[in-house]
Amino acid sequence: MSEPSSSSTFSPVLSLVLRLLTFICLLISLIILTTNSVTLVINSIEVKFRFNDVYAYRYMLFALLVGLAYTLLQIAFGIYHVSMGKRISSAGDGLLHFDFYADKVISYILATGTGAAFGATIDLKEAFGVGSKFFNKGSAAATLILFAFLFTAVSSVFSSLALSKKL
Repeated sequence: MSEPSSSSTFSPVLSLVLRLLTFICLLISLIILTTNSVTLVINSIEVKFRFNDVYAYRYMLFALLVGLAYTLLQIAFGIYHVSMGKRISSAGDGLLHFDFYADKVISYILATGTGAAFGATIDLKEAFGVGSKFFNKGSAAATLILFAFLFTAVSSVFSSLALSKKL
């Protein structure tokens, strides 16, 4: 019986590491976003401005939550794959197809969440000229989602390669 090649044992570990990095970026971004608020004084009136007052930040929250749920699922699959040496559904290709399509959909959701947040941050920062700390935190959260998108995009390449090897 021959030993598995180093590339076949390395790929699941690398995939798991990418999923963990994605999870870390998304979690930190979620914390930054949900704790982001500022109190503005306009004409002697204090106005509390929170992240959910900006529609693009709400969409970013949606992208974060969907990304976190999917990444947690993939981390569980990855831990099983690394520890047992086989995929959960080795009899069929259903999980490979799920990984292939879901990685692409989640990548697009994260990318659009990033774009919406960056766009809103830049526009609102210029329009208001105040609340710079608020918008800087929004930009930091968007940057972390951008990194999460990049990690997910690389994972998507791995799922594409895994599916093409099976077909």
